Amino acid sequence: MIKRALEKALKGAAGKYPVVTLTGPRQSGKTTLAKAAFPRHEYVSLEDPDRREFALGDPRGFLGQFKGKVILDEVQRAPELFSYIQTSVDEDNRSGRFVLTGSHNFLLMRRISQSLAGRSAILHLLPLSLSELEARQPLALSVIGTALPKKGKAPDSGIMEIMFRGFYPRIHDKKLGPQEWLSNYYQTYIERDVREIVNVGDIETFARFVRLCAGRNGQLLNLSSLANDCGVTHTTARRWISILEASFQVILLRPHDRNFSKRMIKSPKLYFLDTGMLCYLLRINSPGDLGLHASRGSIFEGFVLSELMKNRLNRGEDTDLYFWRDFEGHEIDIILDRGPRAIPIEVKSGQTITEDSFKNLHYWSRLAGADAGPGALVYAGAESYMRSGVTVYSWSCL
Repeated sequence: MIKRALEKALKGAAGKYPVVTLTGPRQSGKTTLAKAAFPRHEYVSLEDPDRREFALGDPRGFLGQFKGKVILDEVQRAPELFSYIQTSVDEDNRSGRFVLTGSHNFLLMRRISQSLAGRSAILHLLPLSLSELEARQPLALSVIGTALPKKGKAPDSGIMEIMFRGFYPRIHDKKLGPQEWLSNYYQTYIERDVREIVNVGDIETFARFVRLCAGRNGQLLNLSSLANDCGVTHTTARRWISILEASFQVILLRPHDRNFSKRMIKSPKLYFLDTGMLCYLLRINSPGDLGLHASRGSIFEGFVLSELMKNRLNRGEDTDLYFWRDFEGHEIDIILDRGPRAIPIEVKSGQTITEDSFKNLHYWSRLAGADAGPGALVYAGAESYMRSGVTVYSWSCL
């Protein structure tokens, strides 16, 4: 088993709250992590039809069978349980009594806000991070832009192979071919999970919508264009984007809200969470094809964004990641908001950095003034160094 960085935050939350909720995409490793972190908890999967029937038919009796602490896996399959869990923890609020896991974020969040607000810690487990795969510490975001990483062993695989394979644990644990596994995962997601979340009607049209989204990875979200190209209404396109976001397939990166007296872009940018899934949807068949593909730059941007998100979430922290763009075309790929100061991060998919690579960072820093933190640049090269007042990071240290 690959050790997960979230385990420390998960155990810490279970020491403070009677309920801990662990969400994330299907097959991200939630069950494995919960069992490893809490080996003395009883375990029940509500994917099991008999257990689910018991939970739905007699929630009080179902919960009453557990004398100690319990992991309830895929708990969104029995939504009636949440009100009874609330009653139970109000009577006995020992920390860590219930560990709930689920793959459908907005179903869980709606139930928690209705029944378990203030009683549950909420943590998110995404697919493996690069640092988890390499069994090392990730780049410390507390000093990003001010310190170079320690020199370590270079990854065994190059960036194109890593992005092509993606980060779902089973691919790496079982040494599986990514295309076959991702194809099966995608079909299960479309045919089962999406129907379970909400009735989308025409599954084939929804599948076409997902591939159209893949072709717009790294671009500003234009729902009208997506709707027109897919042949659905604007309302349907908005609902389907919400499904993709709630099931952890895409990230909507919001614009940073400090405008510095400039006219700012207000639309979010669309990224796929896992680069392997994105390569599958774009019909990229090998790492070599990826290296030559027109979308290589946006795929690399998504890789960097996803790694920074995992870095924050694995510590139990909010992501606080944004982008910045004005109507004159100046753009910062990622902004890490650290309260009084914001850290601008540029992303370059090439292996060579020129002086021109820093122009947007310098422009934004002048505009932001005292609000600007130290600039950082992440690129596809092998070395990390300081240049032109910016800390340049290799992808391999994320």
